[in-house]
Amino acid sequence: MKLHTLGAIGKKSKIRVGRGGKRGTTSGRGTKGQKSRSGHVIRPAERDLILKIPKKRGFRNKPKSEKAFPVNLEMIQRAFLGRSASGSVQVTKEALYAAKVLSRRHRGSIKILAKGEIKFPIEVKGIRVSPGAVQKIEKSGGKVLA
Repeated sequence: MKLHTLGAIGKKSKIRVGRGGKRGTTSGRGTKGQKSRSGHVIRPAERDLILKIPKKRGFRNKPKSEKAFPVNLEMIQRAFLGRSASGSVQVTKEALYAAKVLSRRHRGSIKILAKGEIKFPIEVKGIRVSPGAVQKIEKSGGKVLA
């Protein structure tokens, strides 16, 4: 008796199927498909749900509000140039719609940015304004109201 001939007492070895032999080519596994392959593991549905959840971006880090639509000072300069003769010009959301700076389809928030110059005083109401744009508006004699 040699050591390599010893086996565990009371343990049966698994029947190895799917390797040809007396039972034919498929050995009782059927033809094709996942269940006929070696090493097949049917994945639980929970795993597919977990994989659909994004790892980093989006799920927890979605922005709480939409991005503001940017309106530059040069756009306001072009749109309200004719009305500036009568003193200060009121710039509100409705005035921007009327001047066709914004289309009526746009319903989100607006932010005035500092790109360009403004050469007449304007009064901004109910619109967010960047700090650089506030400086340029006040320099031209206008003001920003909350």
